[in-house]
Amino acid sequence: MKPVKYLMLSLLGMSLHVSAQTTVDDAWVRATVPGQPSSGAFMRITSTTDSKLLAVTSPVAKTVQIHQMSMNGDVMSMGPVEAINLPAGQTVELKPEAYHVMLIDLKGQIKEGDTVPLTLTVEDTQGTKASIEVQAKARALNSMPMNHKGMHGHDAMHDHGNMH
Repeated sequence: MKPVKYLMLSLLGMSLHVSAQTTVDDAWVRATVPGQPSSGAFMRITSTTDSKLLAVTSPVAKTVQIHQMSMNGDVMSMGPVEAINLPAGQTVELKPEAYHVMLIDLKGQIKEGDTVPLTLTVEDTQGTKASIEVQAKARALNSMPMNHKGMHGHDAMHDHGNMH
């Protein structure tokens, strides 16, 4: 009987090592004012294997897109991207001045303290997709800068210990 138990534990251990693990920390959504059509979602994502964030969905918005904001000189640009690379063992931070999730055509106001469900689709290098359910808390409008102009040097107020 003992060899069977050891074999089962061995197989279980092997399966745990080959399956990718992706964790999401500090997920939050910016609260909105009544009638505001969109908002942003932010978080830190860490995967144990090279993976990519392919998509995000949420019942609070008709459209959800992964965006990247970048500065070219003094010109800010923002737009959708197909995916975000998640290098193995490295935390990728989605934040207002970089990669982030846009919730577009909101179905209602997101109030401070609300919980916003998000579903992330992550794919590893073998093409295996996984869905990750996240409950993001809505934070006050003034918890992060709304205006991205002139924000240089203010990263400390929203540094979560992982600047990239």
